[in-house]
Amino acid sequence: MPRINNPKPPKRAPKIDTRRGAKKKPCSFCQHGVHTVDYKDLAQLRKYISDRGKIRGRKVSGNCQQHQRDVTDAIKTARELALLPYTQRTVTERRGGRGNRDDRGPRAPRSESDRPAVVEAVNAEAPDVEAEEVLEYVEATPVAEVELVEEVAE
Repeated sequence: MPRINNPKPPKRAPKIDTRRGAKKKPCSFCQHGVHTVDYKDLAQLRKYISDRGKIRGRKVSGNCQQHQRDVTDAIKTARELALLPYTQRTVTERRGGRGNRDDRGPRAPRSESDRPAVVEAVNAEAPDVEAEEVLEYVEATPVAEVELVEEVAE
């Protein structure tokens, strides 16, 4: 008996159909008797675009092959004519960094040590301005603007 150099590969396990018993989603265009997909019908085309702007596949949308092709062409035409966006605007939430300053609440009042330095800096530039006006301005403006005033005064 001749010897076989290449033994048979081991048998694979049979594929398990995860959709066993589940019906395939029917094509909505075929159900309603629609023959063509209109690129101007934006409400209908938005059903076939994901929240990030991608065109949904056939398995997700349930369209037949021909209507999925028509939907894809209609979406691409509508995008080219600026009826639909290419991508949706997404808002990303980042962790860390400086963050949003609105979350912290109101700022604490400035310390007494900051006030004389600001008054002196402004008085050096404009001696006719009174200290009370300067302090009212400092209290009413954000810290970043006051720091700019200090830099200009120097």
